[in-house]
Amino acid sequence: MLNFSLNHIALSVKEVNKSIEFYQKVLQLKEIQNTASNSKTRWLSLGAGKELHLIPRPNSKIKVNKAVHFALSTTNLDSFIKHLEDLEIDYSDWRNTPNKDYIRNDGIQQIYFQDPDGYWIEINNASI
Repeated sequence: MLNFSLNHIALSVKEVNKSIEFYQKVLQLKEIQNTASNSKTRWLSLGAGKELHLIPRPNSKIKVNKAVHFALSTTNLDSFIKHLEDLEIDYSDWRNTPNKDYIRNDGIQQIYFQDPDGYWIEINNASI
């Protein structure tokens, strides 16, 4: 049987500086060195050796929908929701109800919001 673990998430972005600022401000991610190349791709740490790679593609059309998202878990979802509200960032439940969370059948509470390129991000309170 093969064994896998998440290494990184890579997203194409229109303006890499704008995206870096967003992820640092909203998710408080720390920028780390791009050790793969001398490109303008910038990396952020997701913790525990996991990374978010932001690849500049200013001339590419970025098309997304909510089913294409990545999810992060937190031990204090209510505090994070307050953080989004303080930053005036809209969030919704899975059904697009504004400023509402969603509780899955397994009891996990989740919200969704978008980054500057329209990528959906889920934050939930699943066990870390």
